[in-house]
Amino acid sequence: MEQIIKSLLENDLYKFSMGQAIYHQFSDYKTTWSFKCRNENVRFSEEMVEEIRNQIRMFCTLRFTEDELEYLNNIRWIKGSYVDFLRLWQPRYEDYLIERTDEGQLIVETSGTWLNTSLYEVPTLAIINEVYFRMNYDYDKLIAEFKTKAKEKCEKIADGTYKLASFSEFGLRRRLSSEAQEYIVQELKNYSNEETRYVGTSNVYLAKKYHLTPVGTMAHEWVMCVGQGDHKHNPAYSNYYALNAWVREYSVLNGTALTDTITTDCFLKDFQLTFATLFSGVRHDSGDPITWGDVILAHYERLGVDAREKTLLFSDSLNFDKATKIYEHFKGKCKVAFGIGTYLSNDTCVDPLNIVMKVTKCNGQDVAKISDVEGKSMCKNQEYVDYLARSIDWRMRNEVVK
Repeated sequence: MEQIIKSLLENDLYKFSMGQAIYHQFSDYKTTWSFKCRNENVRFSEEMVEEIRNQIRMFCTLRFTEDELEYLNNIRWIKGSYVDFLRLWQPRYEDYLIERTDEGQLIVETSGTWLNTSLYEVPTLAIINEVYFRMNYDYDKLIAEFKTKAKEKCEKIADGTYKLASFSEFGLRRRLSSEAQEYIVQELKNYSNEETRYVGTSNVYLAKKYHLTPVGTMAHEWVMCVGQGDHKHNPAYSNYYALNAWVREYSVLNGTALTDTITTDCFLKDFQLTFATLFSGVRHDSGDPITWGDVILAHYERLGVDAREKTLLFSDSLNFDKATKIYEHFKGKCKVAFGIGTYLSNDTCVDPLNIVMKVTKCNGQDVAKISDVEGKSMCKNQEYVDYLARSIDWRMRNEVVK
């Protein structure tokens, strides 16, 4: 196969926003990441696994070009010190473990500094996904069907069937292929309606290539590692430590907070007036979006914050129908935005892979996510999950916010 990842810019923007803060504040942190395919009965052949190894070897030969570094340097909140670090940075194949079980299950782990391993996640998932679909199906048939569906979606935007407020393409990690993602990113530029504005893409490489806005702020790893990587911290206060470190790095810039790493209810304990004022909005990634949004708006109201000046960003398993319903519910109450992934980058007659690569250890100790719905955690130590859950429960039952 041709090389899949051809540029180190081909990563989600939030990897660079987190990466800069990691570089300045947590450069000594070490992490372990683990791959998981949540689909049942998906198997990887020996040939697929060897191709995945080959693609990751090629990824590990890449370096940032001066043109790419200049592009990053012109993003308002990226600092020259981090750009200088990226000038020297290169992925390390030695940080990877790639194996296949006798049953055909794929095992991928990365271990090393958080600075390195954080930047591996998205390109690794994109490689795994594309290798699987190209080697397991008739790719020409899949890409033809993908383009037909993409065209239909775009036409329904133009005729006003869908009302999507501000939306971005978030599909790099689970895209059918680099060809597929590039196609939809280009197509979306040509369609709009009075209540729909296509903002850009999380893929920094494509944002640069097509003069779009690169989009992204923080992921769960930020809250997990900052909040739980220092073993002196009470993990029930993970959001406080993570938000505080973010403000130290960015002040009022680049401020969309992720709420569901250790449940949104616990997040709101820390998201009081200072943070609610400094952050431009919050992101939804699990649970019922309407219920979540109503809770967030009520929280802003209790704090005396005008929610009409804040953005609710929705990014959990969205399609255009779901997004339109969410927009219609919150229209006029706040700013609404959507990050839409697999539905845009991998919609064919074949079910997409539900693959993830999550941080499972930080500084030698387990870390975990307890989101607003079950089934999204990947911690390998149930005792630690139970400890985290007890810590959250104690705080929720006993702490009074003044």
